Amino acid sequence: MQMLLHANSLLLAPTTSRLSASASSLPGRSGTARPLPPPQGHAHSARAAARGTRRPPAVAAASPRTPMAVGEECAAAVASQGFVSDARAYWVTRSLIAWNVNDQDTSLFLYASRDATMHVSDGAIHGYDSKIELEPEHASLPDNVAEKFPFIRSYRTFRVPSSVDVASLVKCQLAVASYDAHGRHQDVTGLQLPGVLDDMFAYTGPLGAVFSDKDVDLYLWAPTAQDVRVCFYDGPAGPLLQTVQLKELNGVWSVTVPRYRENQYYLYEVKVYHPSTSQVEKCLADDPYARGLSANGTRTWLVDINSETLKPASWDELSDEKPNLESFSDISIYELHIRDFSAHDSTVDCNSRGGFRAFTFQDSAGIRHLRKLSAAGLTHVHLLPSFHFASVDDNKSNWKFVDEAQLAKLPPGSDEQQAAIVSIQQEDPYNWGYDPVLWGVPKGSYASNPDGPSRIIEYRQMVQALNRIGLRVVMDVVYNHLDSSGPFGVSSVLDKIVPGYYLRRNVNGQIESSAAMNNTASEHFMVDRLIVDDLLNWAINYKVDGFRFDLMGHIMKSTMIRAKSAIRSLTRDVHGVDGSKIYLYGEGWDFGEVAQNKRGINASQINMSGTGIGSFNDRIRDSVNGGNPFGNPLQQGFSTGLFLEPNGYYQGNEADTRRELATYADHIQIGLAGNLKDYVLRTHTGEAKKGSDIYTFDGSPVGYTSSPVETINYVSAHDNETLFDIVSIKTPIGLSIDEKCRINHLASSMIALSQGIPFFHAGDEILRSKSLDRDSYNSGDWFNKIKPRLENPSFRPSKNHILSVFDNFVDILKIRYSSPLFRLSTASDIEQRVRFHNTGPSMVPGVIVMSIKDAQNEKCEMAQLDKNFSYVVTIFNVCPHEVSIEIHDLASLGLELHPIQVNSSDALVRQSAYEASKGRFTVPRRTTAVFVQLRC
Repeated sequence: MQMLLHANSLLLAPTTSRLSASASSLPGRSGTARPLPPPQGHAHSARAAARGTRRPPAVAAASPRTPMAVGEECAAAVASQGFVSDARAYWVTRSLIAWNVNDQDTSLFLYASRDATMHVSDGAIHGYDSKIELEPEHASLPDNVAEKFPFIRSYRTFRVPSSVDVASLVKCQLAVASYDAHGRHQDVTGLQLPGVLDDMFAYTGPLGAVFSDKDVDLYLWAPTAQDVRVCFYDGPAGPLLQTVQLKELNGVWSVTVPRYRENQYYLYEVKVYHPSTSQVEKCLADDPYARGLSANGTRTWLVDINSETLKPASWDELSDEKPNLESFSDISIYELHIRDFSAHDSTVDCNSRGGFRAFTFQDSAGIRHLRKLSAAGLTHVHLLPSFHFASVDDNKSNWKFVDEAQLAKLPPGSDEQQAAIVSIQQEDPYNWGYDPVLWGVPKGSYASNPDGPSRIIEYRQMVQALNRIGLRVVMDVVYNHLDSSGPFGVSSVLDKIVPGYYLRRNVNGQIESSAAMNNTASEHFMVDRLIVDDLLNWAINYKVDGFRFDLMGHIMKSTMIRAKSAIRSLTRDVHGVDGSKIYLYGEGWDFGEVAQNKRGINASQINMSGTGIGSFNDRIRDSVNGGNPFGNPLQQGFSTGLFLEPNGYYQGNEADTRRELATYADHIQIGLAGNLKDYVLRTHTGEAKKGSDIYTFDGSPVGYTSSPVETINYVSAHDNETLFDIVSIKTPIGLSIDEKCRINHLASSMIALSQGIPFFHAGDEILRSKSLDRDSYNSGDWFNKIKPRLENPSFRPSKNHILSVFDNFVDILKIRYSSPLFRLSTASDIEQRVRFHNTGPSMVPGVIVMSIKDAQNEKCEMAQLDKNFSYVVTIFNVCPHEVSIEIHDLASLGLELHPIQVNSSDALVRQSAYEASKGRFTVPRRTTAVFVQLRC
């Protein structure tokens, strides 16, 4: 990461009437609006709607991926074969089939064909091997089944005769047909099988490759497969060496092969009925529990992940070197894309830029920057997806690049840069990586060699290097969807092995795509198991220190709880890892088919209260910035000038905007108090309310956590605009760059000094801009640089601006870590110690006054936490002018400006003052001032 800000070359400043601009007409944006999730709770805040519709506003995809599952053939093709294209019936247990039929006299028959020869003609089913009459239950689902399938609770159930060989039937092409009381055919449909597969074949034994001294055992869960073989190959691209037959026992196929197979490459050949083609297919698939791959995952590398040859020096002792972490409340997170970090860093060897090895160059510009943040207190680096994903070719020889020297000569407002990127963006080395193929193997494009051991060794070296500069590593995991499905594509794996099981389907049998495409179904036992097993793989084998769950709300709460329990069980003595120090958090947005617990209790923000698992807090984000990511981008918020310095966009009259500013202040104060649902605040109306009784503008409770470690407070992330772009677009057009810098820092300081877990997007501390590109997932290295080349000089920060903002960011981190009072670990501590003083109807607009009290003497009713300070008062003044405010409750204290701010390079913050006799605080414009009472 070059530590001079260098973001993009598109316009940040419009050349015409900005104040009346709509979102679609803003410079650097596509004119096509982004699809939004349904407005349920905070669903509108979901990641850029769905990943299947993701496109960069500044760089439009040449051929955007549609929400249709990749590799899944359309229904028309299936229908042309003369068989049903839907699956509206559910085989929910070994003995029960459910279907939404209303006529109580309806009879049901189950049809099966092992060779998939069934077809419908003249209202009758032909080509079946067996026809079984089902006994009507005349009742809806039993309670235990309805709990697993709440969305079909009202369906009628039919009993499968006990004499039926269900284990054989699930390997067949299946259909159920309904007939009326006179035997006339009514309807026919396919079946969804996850319920019966879980009931009969849920498995907790070994999977993947298990190594012993002389042999390797291979295990594959594939209960619907008719046959499974393993194909061994000579190298990552060499010829077939041998095909070996596997044997099945209770849905698990296995074989023992000699240890000399180690380091060979293999694929499973699975003969299985596939509903997307209505045919029995022979699918070649990677091992779902692969621990090594060839380039692009074309073959699985048979590797013992515990081999000494794969370990960097002192790898087994890394647990002794882990940075200290007393409590999750001590965490702060810095979100970083692996390629962004070093792709343009000339201080990194050219062959290592943009990959795992770049983090091992201890004197590089990027590492020096991270070391400064670590020294200030930063604890965790969150890396965007680094597992095997589909969108970047692992073979570097196939990559295409733009001529950046030529692009640099173009005017910043030119369209030519965008056109150049679009022309190669499907073949360049850049993507965020939210298109998973195999979760358990590092991404080959980030390794020096995608074949063999390099990706494993270099990932471990990266974790080790970051740990050694005081930073723990968070892995971004994407368990909510897969890149591909169907029986053919290389990037389809799970759906080749047990078709229709791993992916969540709607009531017609089509794959759900609200998470982008190919939504996974963690409510199914073996999906839940695969997720937990994969987390343990990364925690144990790569010593990852935390996990960020993409679209966590699309995962079941029970899966998250089981994951937490499994990780917490890891010990240094047994596993070489202290699982009690591994933190879990994610996006708890509640939308799509899982919204409001339709598929079971999901891991949404509100549902996760009390779990100790964090979720992103969009309440504080939207209140600080204004509006929301999917509203008009000119909507102002608490820090960006609402009421105090309007930008010309109409948000109501003066009374309206003053009231909205006060409402935002309430929301922010709840966020500053850990977003606790039971924290009581005197709101701007004068009422005392719990956080859960204060509501957002769409009716969701602001406070929803039971513990401060359950909130991830943030104002920007890789999704949506950078913080500096947010500030630039929402503030008045004529506002100086100096003032924009102050607002940028103010917003960051509200996060840094909040109770809970503060989260920062890489580059916000150095005024990173992407020229309003809110979704730069495929915008290439050029548009994701961290350096400004902005056309309008009033938007372009100088080196001094960048250095000043960075110094202030470092100072505010140091202040957070100067006192445990900013990092209270329990709700009771926050409720007892944290107070807000400028509240109620007479509040001064644009000013938040927060005090945190520690034990004053030995007789105090609370425990002493801070050996240096007995009182901390933080004042956030977002006003464009100096503010003097008297807080009588804070009079006669021995407060003084924090020592770090006394020595700050910011001349304005040094002017902050406190007059004890009146409890009067004087704080300059757009300044966060921290006052402390030193212990005697």
